[in-house]
Amino acid sequence: MPAGGQPRRWGDIGFRSTCVTAAEGAELLQLRCLVAVAEHGSGAGAAAQLGISPHVLSQQIGHLEDSVGARLVDSACPSLRLTGAGQVCADHARRALSDLAAADRAVHRAADVAGGTLRLAMAPTFAAYLIGPLVAELNLRHPGITVTITEMPQDRIEAGLLADELDAGVAFIGRHARGIAAHALFTETLSLVVAASDAGRVESRPVAVRELADRQLALLSTDFDIRERTDRYFAEHGVAPRVAVETNSVQALTELVQRTPALVTVLPDAVTDDSPHLRPVPVEPPLPSRRAALLVRDGAPLGSSIEAYRELVAEVVRDRGYASP
Repeated sequence: MPAGGQPRRWGDIGFRSTCVTAAEGAELLQLRCLVAVAEHGSGAGAAAQLGISPHVLSQQIGHLEDSVGARLVDSACPSLRLTGAGQVCADHARRALSDLAAADRAVHRAADVAGGTLRLAMAPTFAAYLIGPLVAELNLRHPGITVTITEMPQDRIEAGLLADELDAGVAFIGRHARGIAAHALFTETLSLVVAASDAGRVESRPVAVRELADRQLALLSTDFDIRERTDRYFAEHGVAPRVAVETNSVQALTELVQRTPALVTVLPDAVTDDSPHLRPVPVEPPLPSRRAALLVRDGAPLGSSIEAYRELVAEVVRDRGYASP
């Protein structure tokens, strides 16, 4: 019974008790129970999340209340709410559990490269042409590594790295958030991307930018960096081509251009490397280029899995002939 002598009521819910894990420390389970109650506001939801019965949940909260000498959960109302002391304790519990998870990942990162987990992210345009060759080589050489890849904007990549939600990201060199380290990979060049002709040929000569005034363009939406650079390029050269289609998907854009010969687009010319249905055409003056980088959290230990990935990225970039940064 907690401090204050009030009985603890969790509702009449008939869950059977199950074991979380045999190795789960009692103190850790108590902290997880408190955080789960804070998130769900009910014994049933919290217990279901942890895979235990409401009875076990009640016991663990009681043990924690006895340890800290304060009432942490107000169970007088139908939904469970944390007391002031409970909220303070839950905040500390979240941080402690997060630090423990980070320590666990660091230990695994330091383990042999034969196993481990990599949490990666890529800016959308890079994902269009780098995910395939990178994951293929990584799986071939290190099949024991489990990889999760998320496509997201650069600001979210940097936030994820700082929050230790990601191990590495591929994005652009520029002004980075404090605590982010950028390792240059290659220079991404932009081209006019068109549908290949039936004979698989396109003009090899550069297209003068003024010639694009009469073409229909399909472009990425304005929230993409590549669109911002493209619009600025056209404005600087006094050209206002008609934008017939906008989309926020690189894959959709390449499909549109491939199936609609009247449309052309501006994308990294690397997008065409593995597509026989698309061809890059240089523009004169050249479209702006960008420097790609591998982003990591500055000062974070680079385990063997991340080092293997870093070396592999550099090798794939070199083998595919991308321009040096």
